[in-house]
Amino acid sequence: MNLIQRAKNILVTPKTEWNVVAGETASIGSLATGYVLPLSLIPAIAGFLGTMFFAGVFWGIGYGIAMAVLSIVGSILAFVIGSYIVDALAPSFKSEKNIGASAQLMAYSATAIWVAGILSLIPILGWLAALAGAAYAIYLMYLGLGPVKKTPEDQRVLYVIVAIVIYWVIYAVIVMFIGAMIVGAIFMGGASMLRGAAGY
Repeated sequence: MNLIQRAKNILVTPKTEWNVVAGETASIGSLATGYVLPLSLIPAIAGFLGTMFFAGVFWGIGYGIAMAVLSIVGSILAFVIGSYIVDALAPSFKSEKNIGASAQLMAYSATAIWVAGILSLIPILGWLAALAGAAYAIYLMYLGLGPVKKTPEDQRVLYVIVAIVIYWVIYAVIVMFIGAMIVGAIFMGGASMLRGAAGY
């Protein structure tokens, strides 16, 4: 199944699609390159264009590119690390320990967040869309736990809560760490340019 069809089915008919996913095999690598990376480009590109349109003169193209790269790298790293953590937690929630299945759960649940990221073209709408996407992603993960991770009904709510908290903590740490390096590089580059222009 191609990427567009999978994303559409996960968003529109998730209960049916999770059963299809449960019958497939996947790896972190195949999902990272074939699903996570392409979809993470949506909010990254939309955010870049929104930055250029609404604040391009003030922030500059360098800032827009840096934020786009940060968005993509953050999404991929959070997906990879989150998959391993969700898999490690599986026995605690009477679920099947299977890294491929955990990767499927993390990748496909986040579809709503990436697709909603198209509204990052407009900063204010982007934040609202991100919240809506995150809320739907939580619902998608809840639906996927049964078919994909074989999680009992009475364990799903807590498993989702723990998984989501871990995912966002990881993402926030990654974004802050990489963001600090990017911002530092931008300022150092700018300072070097100023020194060069001044003849130092």
